[in-house]
Amino acid sequence: MTMLRSLSLMAVLAAFASTAAVAGPTCKAPKDTWMKEADFKAKLEGEGYKIKNFKVTKGECYEIYGFDKASKKVEIYFDPATAAVLESK
Repeated sequence: MTMLRSLSLMAVLAAFASTAAVAGPTCKAPKDTWMKEADFKAKLEGEGYKIKNFKVTKGECYEIYGFDKASKKVEIYFDPATAAVLESK
């Protein structure tokens, strides 16, 4: 029975660790200061990005999946108020 409990605890800890590793940054800018999504996307496309997926994360940041101007795959988190890059993968 002890072995089963140990395995269960390890499974729970592993699931928690994998969830924490996937989490992106957290943005704290008030929503009334955010750039409009359409304006934000237009700005990035003007810089050469090809956006395949755009979303607002649970941490309330803008996130894109797509390609940069060199056609390299990107996943980038942005501050929705300033458009500053917070994290890039």
